[in-house]
Amino acid sequence: MTISSSLNAGVAGLQANATRLASISDNIANSSTFGYKRVNTDFHSMVISSSGGTYSAGGVRATTSRLIDQSGSLVSTSNPTDLAVRGRGMLPVAQAAQVEVGNGDTQMLLTTTGSFRTDAAGYLRSDAGLILLGWPAMPDGTVPPYPRDTSDGLEPVQINVNQFSGEPTTEISLGVNLPATETDAGSLGEAQNLAVEYFDNLGTSESVNISFSPNVPATGSSNEWTMTLTDSALDGAVIGEYTLAFDDSRTSGGTMMSVVDVPGSPGGTYDPITGAVIVNVDGGPLAINIGQLGDSDGITQLSDSFAPVSISKDGSPVGNMTSVEVDANGYVTAFFDTGINRTVYQIPLVDLPNPNGMVSLDQQTYLPSPDSGNYFLWDAGDGPTGDVVSYAREESTVDVAGELTSMIQTQRAYSSNAKVIQTVDEMLQETTNIKR
Repeated sequence: MTISSSLNAGVAGLQANATRLASISDNIANSSTFGYKRVNTDFHSMVISSSGGTYSAGGVRATTSRLIDQSGSLVSTSNPTDLAVRGRGMLPVAQAAQVEVGNGDTQMLLTTTGSFRTDAAGYLRSDAGLILLGWPAMPDGTVPPYPRDTSDGLEPVQINVNQFSGEPTTEISLGVNLPATETDAGSLGEAQNLAVEYFDNLGTSESVNISFSPNVPATGSSNEWTMTLTDSALDGAVIGEYTLAFDDSRTSGGTMMSVVDVPGSPGGTYDPITGAVIVNVDGGPLAINIGQLGDSDGITQLSDSFAPVSISKDGSPVGNMTSVEVDANGYVTAFFDTGINRTVYQIPLVDLPNPNGMVSLDQQTYLPSPDSGNYFLWDAGDGPTGDVVSYAREESTVDVAGELTSMIQTQRAYSSNAKVIQTVDEMLQETTNIKR
């Protein structure tokens, strides 16, 4: 019985070291595979209870585990949608075959890195057939709240590289200086004209034409101007008319003192808190910020020159998408040739209590399991998660020198176990020879 247990222990040793050699071979083969997590093999002794002064060898058992929570080094690339996670957390992806079926039943897989590029359908897809998942943004670029303990809100990230985009103008800010001398008695009272471009709901360029007419008194200075606004899209119809009065005191000279609607003006009333008036152009309401009372920003009346010093507005004309990038917080931003950009998706980072408990699949992907615990979808950089690094890939966590050293140890251990089997065989032969 004791000799037989020695034979069984030797066989178990061969099997355990063969398992370890298999994991070492896999690690070395994937030493250049981006995102690969090395497999570790542990040996555990098996003890068989014995009595009467004899000992029975129990042998050894090998167990393997993939060290998913171990991070590799990051290397830079030239592709803006090459992504890697720096720190804790994983990127949600799905198999392209499941996405292309189009039944909406895609299974969320997890990975720590990937080289994604747009395919024929616009999906951000890797060469391994993985499609990046994310939360879609609203048309204004904001991401609504989604449930964080389920993948139901995630959608395949699809970028229309031929997309056109335009944004209507909703606000114009005027920084204009009016010549104070034009409101003096005896001045010519010439109107000062200014045209400000805006973009309508279809991205077409229109203009708000602004005329500043001084009120010339019989004596002294009035320090008053009439501001008339017309819209080119409405064939020059008046959309607002206001009387602007300016302060000439030592402390606040040149700043607006009051803004009063001209009777019958179609424009909205001046708001002293925001410093804006609301007028209705052809596409809808438009806020024109002329500055707060007593503030030097906005419209002023100083010296003898007319100077539009600062004109700003939102909105943009129609433009073509030129590129897509992912920032550290996982926001996918589309850039257009008009200089604007828009958030189109947000990529969350998925975190689990025990990443090593996930099920390992092909292409360096992993599937949450009961052993890994319940997952949670975090904003990148929030909570325990790290951030998303673009233009980067994560290298394999394999140390080739360490694996080769383990291979030598495994070879020696395998040879020793084979020697045990050979020795047991010789001992059994001696036992057989007793009968002769």
